[in-house]
Amino acid sequence: MGMTAFVLLLAVEILLAVRTCRRKTQKRIWRRERLAGRALQAGIVILHILLSAGQKWRFIPVLAFLLLLLSAAAISALLGKNKEDGIKKPFSALLSGLFSCLLLGLFLIPAFVFTGYSGLPVSGSHPVARADAILTDSSRQDPFESDGSFREVPVHFYYPGDGGEEKYPLVVFSHGAFGYYESNTSTYMELASNGYVVAALDHPHHAFFTEDTSGGTVIVDTDFLNTALNLNASEMNDEEEYVLYRDWMDLRTADMGCALDEIREAALSSSLSGAWSVSESDRASLMAALAMADPSRTGLMGHSMGGATSVELGRQRKDIAAVIDIDGTMLGEYTGTENGKFTVRKEPYPLPILEFVNWDSYSELQEYPEEAEAYPNTVLMKNAGEGFVTTIRDTKHMDYTDLPLLSPTLGKMLGSGSRGTEETMTIVNSQVLSFFNCYLKGEGSFTAEEIY
Repeated sequence: MGMTAFVLLLAVEILLAVRTCRRKTQKRIWRRERLAGRALQAGIVILHILLSAGQKWRFIPVLAFLLLLLSAAAISALLGKNKEDGIKKPFSALLSGLFSCLLLGLFLIPAFVFTGYSGLPVSGSHPVARADAILTDSSRQDPFESDGSFREVPVHFYYPGDGGEEKYPLVVFSHGAFGYYESNTSTYMELASNGYVVAALDHPHHAFFTEDTSGGTVIVDTDFLNTALNLNASEMNDEEEYVLYRDWMDLRTADMGCALDEIREAALSSSLSGAWSVSESDRASLMAALAMADPSRTGLMGHSMGGATSVELGRQRKDIAAVIDIDGTMLGEYTGTENGKFTVRKEPYPLPILEFVNWDSYSELQEYPEEAEAYPNTVLMKNAGEGFVTTIRDTKHMDYTDLPLLSPTLGKMLGSGSRGTEETMTIVNSQVLSFFNCYLKGEGSFTAEEIY
């Protein structure tokens, strides 16, 4: 629908420019045609808003603002109808049309890059509430900042909105490289609706963008972004890569550990330490989420590098009950290098662990068994007392997030397979819930098919 509106609006601009360039048009006639064109464009936008309203389309405010601009342009053309007459120069008309086309593109690109996705259906009976806060870890300076400022960790809670005084298991989520805390919102919603408190983290400078305590926007670090994107094509050897992986894991596990410590302390004391920064409008919601969280039943999960972070922290801490790795290479399982090649940890993994692996990667591991034997995920899962590996046919890396549902265009660019992401995420969310129900709530036993 967004593309249709964009094409129609551009067609009006192009038609007006062509008419002016093909014949000598008087300025008063050009203004009259511009007025008619603006009215037609406003009608297209109004129709688009009406057709999109029932879909809870998130960019309706953008269209509303565009409608306001078109109306202002129409009024300007109307007020200028009595200005001096003369011949409208074709170059001027063409330049005006080009500027209008660029402006329309700026406003309407989201209309066809993003969909009206507003979440997947949930199976639980609890309404889901939200709360946001930022933690400041005064024990660490942020390595990406040059002013010596402390590391900040935004935390976003999803929890049962009707929970009262009941306690629910805590699940902490870590996003992937240059990801975003909302990457797996449908998973958080599914868990929260079934009686969980979910804390989704942002890792500043590893996240595509987030906010700091001053209200400023923190974007992904360009060096980190370029390195993560081009790692497979780089000329780094295993020793250099190991140092890089260790730096990434140390930063992220410290972020996650800080969040776990502060959430645990606040849940047990019913008070906030000085590390918490929260708006007055969010304070009551935050305290409600923390009051419901049961730190004695804590699970970790993450996508991609966030999955690696969760697996690594599961080894480090004694207060974690279960871990889920959503299509992440377990970078923390590398212990160093020997003769120029990675060495991998052999110690049994101490926790129940569920690993999702995309279909392409799963197929490659089956095709090259010798390489698979040296892959950290394979080694860990073989040595896990309670380990489950599952894949979903015809999936790629980003199908294990909500991104392709929000923007199929971006999903395809970053890696989305031929299987519908809605179907994939429904399977993922169901398995995540069943796994945590078993190991955090003690409900029944857990099994997973190897291939869905």
